[in-house]
Order: sequence, then C-alpha cells, then structure tokens
Amino acid sequence: MKFEVTILGSSSATPVYNRNPTAQLLNCNEKFYLIDCGEGTQQQLIRFGFKANKIDFIFISHLHGDHYFGLIGLLSSLHLNGRIKPIKIFAPVALQEILALQFKHSETVIRYPIEFVVTEASEPVKIFENADVIVETIVLNHRIPCTGFKFTQKKRLRKLMVEKLEAENIPIEYYPLLKRGVDLDLPNGQVILNKDYTIDSDKPRKYGYCSDTLFDERYFESIKDCDTLYHEATFLHEMIERANQTHHTTALQAAQIAQLTGATKLLIGHFSSRYKILQPLLEEAKSVFENTELAIEGITYSI
Repeated sequence: MKFEVTILGSSSATPVYNRNPTAQLLNCNEKFYLIDCGEGTQQQLIRFGFKANKIDFIFISHLHGDHYFGLIGLLSSLHLNGRIKPIKIFAPVALQEILALQFKHSETVIRYPIEFVVTEASEPVKIFENADVIVETIVLNHRIPCTGFKFTQKKRLRKLMVEKLEAENIPIEYYPLLKRGVDLDLPNGQVILNKDYTIDSDKPRKYGYCSDTLFDERYFESIKDCDTLYHEATFLHEMIERANQTHHTTALQAAQIAQLTGATKLLIGHFSSRYKILQPLLEEAKSVFENTELAIEGITYSI
C-alpha cells in the first residue's frame, strides 16, 4: 500500500525565493491528506501535478498564518471548480470563525459540505480512523495551542500465495478467509493451514508530523518509533536562545528527538528564511542522527 508524503512548503514564518510556507500532502493508499496549508499551497499542488479535488481531509496544526493562510484560497477554488463532495477539516476551533468571516464578507456560499472537527492541544487523542489509517494528535509546546499529527497505517490482510493455491485447486471462494488468517476444513476433508498458503502483510508504518514546538519530552511518547518523523528545525543550534524565545527547535534538537524516540528516518523542515543554504542544518542534524533528510519542496518521501 502506498504511504508517502510530498513536501509542498518548507519555510517558516515567511516565504523566500525558493521555499513556501508549510504544507505537506500525505498519500495513504491513494487517499490524500493535506497537512497544514500555508500561503500558496494550491499553487504548489498545481506545480507538482496534484489535483486538489482529490483531497478529502485537511489537518491544521495551529493558527499562525504560515500554517493556514492558504486555506481560504484553496477552499474557494474547490468551490469555483465545482466540487460537491464533502471535505473534512481538523483544526483549532477558532478557524471556524475565521473561515465564516471570510466567506461572509466575500458573499461566498460554498456548494460542498465542510465538516469541521475541533482539535485541542490538551492531551493526545485519536481524531480520525478509516480503513487505511488512524490519526492521533501530538500535543506540542508552542506560543499558541498547537498539535502535531501521527498517521498510523492499519494492518493489511495477509498476502495469498496465488500460484500455490491455483496449483492445488483451492477454490477461489476460500481466498477471503485465507487473507483474514483463517485455517480451513474443506468439505473433502482437506485441512488448509493458513500459514502454508499466505504471507503476513508488511508491518504498519507510522508518520509523525511535529510542526512548531520547543524541545519538550512530554510529547515524546506520542511519536515513539515512527518510521518517518518530520520535525521542525527552524534554526541552527547556535541560535538556541532565539529558538527558545520563539518556541521552536534547532536542527540539533530535532535530531536528538529522533534519536530519543526511536525514529527510523528524520525529515527536517520549517527553515528560517535567514538560511538561503540548508546544508549546514542538514549537517548539524546528521552529526547526531545520521538518517536525516531535508524536507525539499516537490520531493516525495516514502514513509
């Protein structure tokens, strides 16, 4: 099952020449989840070949503008392009008021349903589940209430050894039971042991998204053992005082967090606009956690 994330924006508070504010598109089994929606997100979707109408779920971490100023434009464009299917938005409660005000004064009546699910930065909770994925909040420590999101794949059905089943003339109507791990007693007395005809599915993978936060051990349990951890790395560690003042983390701290929580791979992003060259941030993180990559816009990362 496809489980991958494409970076649409990797800058922090302001856009720079070649970096947009924060946004990511998660593809889980060809269902699309937009994570944050900074200014210019819909243009980035077009630029990288994604159809906005395929997005059915939007997750907003907090209400600093670089994480949601692109949302009203995206929702309006979906309306103008004839969308009728519902969209679900997970976000702090005040976003409802903000969107309502913008639609009111532009005299816009959205023709598709918007279902709003309120997130709260008080304790980690499950906020969404479907056949493919479970989404839980991560309570971060920022200047205003802020939640990250953890996406955990659902365990898939077992894989059939189709050639062996066909060679032994096992009727196809038994395949669904085998995929669910059931042993079979056939009418002819033959016993079919599931382990002899199926292979266990891949281990479910986890993607942790930590947008804006101080280094704070209280959220470490929520991101334990992520296959891919995205963590903000706004500054180099030489600017730790500035990071603490603005409730952000450094590249070094992001790497320490990945190491402490047992991540397999670390993606760093949310880079300050002061950094025109990102290599020093990568090198700083890799000095602690080798399997680190920069979150580069337009690149799709397998989780």
